[in-house]
Amino acid sequence: MFAKIEISGTIEIVTGLHIGGSSAFSAIGAVDSPVIMDTRTNQPMIPGSSLKGKMRALLAKQYNTAIAKTADDDAECLTNLFGSAKSKKESRVLFTDMFLDNLDELKRAGLTGATEVKFENSISRMTAVANPRQIERVVRGAKFPMQLIYEYTDKTDEETLLQDFRILKEGFKLLEYDYLGGSGSRGYGRIKFLDLDAEPVIGDVDDELMEKCRTILEG
Repeated sequence: MFAKIEISGTIEIVTGLHIGGSSAFSAIGAVDSPVIMDTRTNQPMIPGSSLKGKMRALLAKQYNTAIAKTADDDAECLTNLFGSAKSKKESRVLFTDMFLDNLDELKRAGLTGATEVKFENSISRMTAVANPRQIERVVRGAKFPMQLIYEYTDKTDEETLLQDFRILKEGFKLLEYDYLGGSGSRGYGRIKFLDLDAEPVIGDVDDELMEKCRTILEG
């Protein structure tokens, strides 16, 4: 048996989000720290690697019973789900990049775009001189459709599938009470997950089992 289950939802930005892009060729007077942009639309994006990395790091704090030097040393339930190079385990869940979906809605609310520039100062403790800088952030209210693909095979029994969904749901919850991107201690990067759902897109999965998966995500 082989099936793929799509886990869908929407990430809504609650406080300004900064996932940094390159500023190597910024002109004088330009933003010091821009956000990463989709080169096709020149609108902000959330890399799937950023979401996966932060979720796994938070789940490691929850499940690891000892300090893990690398992600390969995480608890077995996490390496089974997210993969492990050392143990030659493939990830059962595939993350994708996420792209802004509600630019028109933001403009109707009076905004000129999907990002803002926040001015900050760092103060030298030796001289008390301020060092101003400009940080670009994705504005609150921006929404990014999310798509994860879970691979369900003969090696995945029903209880393992449900455990994986519980771990993913816990990762979503942990992230809502933490932050995505940088500068979270200064109030950046709060997000929330909306309309979480699961649907088989390849192969057949028992309807009753899928309903259990959806119940976990909605909980």
